[in-house]
Amino acid sequence: MSFLILSLETSSSICSVALHRVADGSLVGQSELRLEKSHSSHLSVLVNQLLENCQYTLQDVAAVAVSDGPGSYTGLRIGAAAAKGLCFALEIPLVAISTLQALAYQVASYTARPEQYLFCPMLDARRMEVYAALYTHEGREVLAPTPLILEETTLAEQLAHHRLLCFGNGAVKFQPLVAGNVHADFLADIQPSAVAVGALAVQAFREQDFRDVAYYEPFYLKEVYTTTPRPKA
Repeated sequence: MSFLILSLETSSSICSVALHRVADGSLVGQSELRLEKSHSSHLSVLVNQLLENCQYTLQDVAAVAVSDGPGSYTGLRIGAAAAKGLCFALEIPLVAISTLQALAYQVASYTARPEQYLFCPMLDARRMEVYAALYTHEGREVLAPTPLILEETTLAEQLAHHRLLCFGNGAVKFQPLVAGNVHADFLADIQPSAVAVGALAVQAFREQDFRDVAYYEPFYLKEVYTTTPRPKA
């Protein structure tokens, strides 16, 4: 009987995979590679190595969970394609977990007195824009994932009434803009992890919150912009 959830996190430059037990949500193992543009060539290798190191096979996997976005367009596409391929081949369900929600869960799980904060994951969206959201320590969504232009007045209303803990690779751009605000706290070097995706996926699996494998697309949040090459003279 299959009893593991395999989780894939490819929304950032880090390629991360994890295994959790469905029965109790415990972490079986994890592996990650911090190498730029490595997802397409290394994701399947990481999955196979993790299963082998933990002495399991793909036949022990009951579902595949994938980081749903927002994040890197290319990374999300690679993760979605790999997850869908595994689900089709193994005839198992697909679970999609918000990248921002997983980041918030990840930080809240080890924060002392988490009830005093709203958790604000921020992912870099280039220039002075980020993808951000707000969550309570219990995971309740206060601000849905949204693209934000960073200015001194960004999240001013929330900062007037709550203490915000900001993190993710976009938070570093926001920190100097609110340097004098005592309600704004920051954590450095917080990266998306398949471990957090898997922890949330266990509950989703129990609730049978699955996605349609055939039609699933990642949550890009913004349109994917492409350009047409100019014709050669």
